[in-house]
Amino acid sequence: MNFIKYRLRRVIMNTTKDINKLKSFTFLFYMGMGIIVPFLPLYFEEVGYSKIQIGTLLGIGPMAGIVSNILWGVISDSFQTVKKVLTILLFGQMVMLFWLWQVDQFTITVIVILFFFFFQNPVIALTDSLILITIQKTKFSYAGIRVWGSLGFSFSALVMGWILSRTGMDKTIFLLIMTTIVAFVLSFGLKDRKGSVKKMRFSGIFNMLQSKDLLWFLLLVFIISLSHRTNDHFISLYLIELGTDEKWIGWSPTVAALSEIPVFLFLSKYGHRFKELPLLAIAGFSYALRYILTASLDNPYLIIAVQALHSISFGIFLITALRYLTGLIPEEYRSTGLAVFTVIWAGIAGMSSGMVGGWIYNQYGGEILYYVASLLGFISGIGFLSTHLYKLRIKA
Repeated sequence: MNFIKYRLRRVIMNTTKDINKLKSFTFLFYMGMGIIVPFLPLYFEEVGYSKIQIGTLLGIGPMAGIVSNILWGVISDSFQTVKKVLTILLFGQMVMLFWLWQVDQFTITVIVILFFFFFQNPVIALTDSLILITIQKTKFSYAGIRVWGSLGFSFSALVMGWILSRTGMDKTIFLLIMTTIVAFVLSFGLKDRKGSVKKMRFSGIFNMLQSKDLLWFLLLVFIISLSHRTNDHFISLYLIELGTDEKWIGWSPTVAALSEIPVFLFLSKYGHRFKELPLLAIAGFSYALRYILTASLDNPYLIIAVQALHSISFGIFLITALRYLTGLIPEEYRSTGLAVFTVIWAGIAGMSSGMVGGWIYNQYGGEILYYVASLLGFISGIGFLSTHLYKLRIKA
């Protein structure tokens, strides 16, 4: 009996240690995201690129993610390893960042950014996959670990923004290299875990992607993600255009990232009490409100405050969409399914919002761009709500 208690205690201690390592890794990886999202566009502007060129660079990265998310997701499922794939991807990021540090010609920058995001994009889905596998049959929740990503993002956006406002935007790539190196080192300490014991069959991927419910859900995810990713790409440039001091730029993603933490924690504890589709409709309408306010306000500091609506837009969207998605895909295809989801919201939507958004911004200005983003959020809200009502009618 004592031996059983001892073994159980050891398992709990080891699991807690693994969770803490995963929290640290998530914190560091999202620190890098806290540099990429608000400051990479400003770095490109500092180099001298136009808004169309910046939009192209921000759009071409997610285009690489369309291929790489699926590729690395399938590799992870096939070889039943997430840790090794993460380590390879982070090493690839470091190589590309050292190269980016040395170039300023637009054509070469396009190539480097393409390969950088080829390695960077899949880390998001694979980290989510490792979290979901690790917390199985434990007291830990996805949100309880993912919240460390929000903390890392907000900490980085604030601190790195303060550093860059004093040293210059040309130091952006150096700071990104430093955070990537630390994340790479931490990846060696992660515990690799296998998901389902069922063997993945490639034919099953195509069967999964033929599900009408999944395809419709992914279409709505694409629409709401267009709204979300437009803001990711252009909020920093828009705030600068409105006269914001560079030292305040980091506050926009910081307010957004911190605001999502209580929503993550609330949904991790009570989310199962609510239907997913109505929650996703609320997220869509919240995006619409958030961006119509962003377009309407002239005071950049009020716009920064409005980013707190990120809590009920992205905060609800991410947790709820992942919960709904896991009910649509078989467990043995989890990494691949999450990769497809990431391809839609970070890849295709990221590419489209970057390129088309850059054109709209250049032709009509940031105000019109945000009205378009608001409309997309509203359309997605209507779509999720209509789907919920339709399913209720079918069941009746």
